[in-house]
Amino acid sequence: MRIIKIILLCALLPVLGCGSGSSSKYSFNGTNIGNDVKTFQVNNFQNHADVVEPGIERTFTRRLQDLIQGQTSLAPGGNNADLVYEGEITQYRISPMTATANQRTAQNRLTITVNVRFTNKKNEKDNFEKPFSFYYDYDANKLLNGATLDSALNDIFERITQDIFNESLAKW
Repeated sequence: MRIIKIILLCALLPVLGCGSGSSSKYSFNGTNIGNDVKTFQVNNFQNHADVVEPGIERTFTRRLQDLIQGQTSLAPGGNNADLVYEGEITQYRISPMTATANQRTAQNRLTITVNVRFTNKKNEKDNFEKPFSFYYDYDANKLLNGATLDSALNDIFERITQDIFNESLAKW
């Protein structure tokens, strides 16, 4: 079965435009970056949510930077970067999700929404501004702090940053 997958992959590589005549860089992680794009910048995301959890804006900014740097060959570029990510956390909301037979909340949901402005200075048609959102459900008997908050932020930020990456660089 593994041999079949390798053969299929080799057969598909020329179809995907991975040859030397292509004007874009393709990689196995799905990125589609123009050859003239070399640098990126993730500006500090501000926290504009009604409920402010201290420090999550730094954590989110760092997670997005690490993802882009870890999955591409792009280098941090400062103020003159080819690709620029910026925006703000617009929602940090905790809401009850399920109830027990005693009409008590059994599960809560933390939802975080991040508004992102992406600028590609080499290809303006790739520019966008849009919100990205995800959630984490947790036991209502637990406080949203410590390990529970860390797990929630890890899950939410992993999904949101991957969605931003896919929208801006993968474009499959």
